[in-house]
Amino acid sequence: MLFLQKISVWLLLLLTCVCQAQVEAGTASQDFEVLNRFSHDNRAFTQGLLFHDGFLYESTGLHGRSTLRKVEPETGMVVATHTLERRFFGEGLALANGQLIQLTWRERVAHVYDIQSLKPVKQLDYRGEGWGLVSYGDYLVRSDGSSTLYFHHPGTFAEVKSLDVHEQGKPVTRLNELEMMRGELLANILGSDRIARIDIDSGEVTGWIDLSTLRQRYGPWSKAKDLNGIAYDEAADRLFVTGKNWPWLYEIRLIRTLNPVINPPNANN
Repeated sequence: MLFLQKISVWLLLLLTCVCQAQVEAGTASQDFEVLNRFSHDNRAFTQGLLFHDGFLYESTGLHGRSTLRKVEPETGMVVATHTLERRFFGEGLALANGQLIQLTWRERVAHVYDIQSLKPVKQLDYRGEGWGLVSYGDYLVRSDGSSTLYFHHPGTFAEVKSLDVHEQGKPVTRLNELEMMRGELLANILGSDRIARIDIDSGEVTGWIDLSTLRQRYGPWSKAKDLNGIAYDEAADRLFVTGKNWPWLYEIRLIRTLNPVINPPNANN
């Protein structure tokens, strides 16, 4: 009996060491707290989101339902809208040179708008699919659902360079909506309730923001779909998140680092 007890203890210690090694090999996940909850149009299939001068600008998707919207964050009121032609599926959204640039999914067209009136100014062409879009320095950075980010000239949308996103040498795919926060790239991952934190220079995933507790508030009967939509108010250091057809927009604050995730998501639009 004593021999069996010793064997059991030894196996328990071995298992603990193995699990601890697996955890330490992963990438850190960060906890958060909800500071505010604001109304969000649950008919909006959110594909792109950004904050500018006190307003949210939102790109919504689906053929025949795609729009560009100007929204009051605190009330959820849509104060201006532009509706895309039925053939376009709205996607990522970015601000560059005082204009809004909205991607389309497979139509390979980026729409450029006047930010004050939301009136179309011109269209720009690109290769591949459009998923997420964000302004970074002299570039617009686009995702296409793969593990690759594409850097474009904001005026012509010419592709300048690309960057592969990876975690410990493995590609991180299904990169979707993008946002810059304090020099770090944040990316929604299609089909995941986590946001990747990416070093924009190296492409290395440095951590994850696990928002599964927000998504779990909506049961299987809910129309709420994927987590998608990140907006950062740089002036006030506020971070907003929402999802496709979610009834709420959340203002959250990152508060501490948790134990690393053993199997972070490695994951179509």
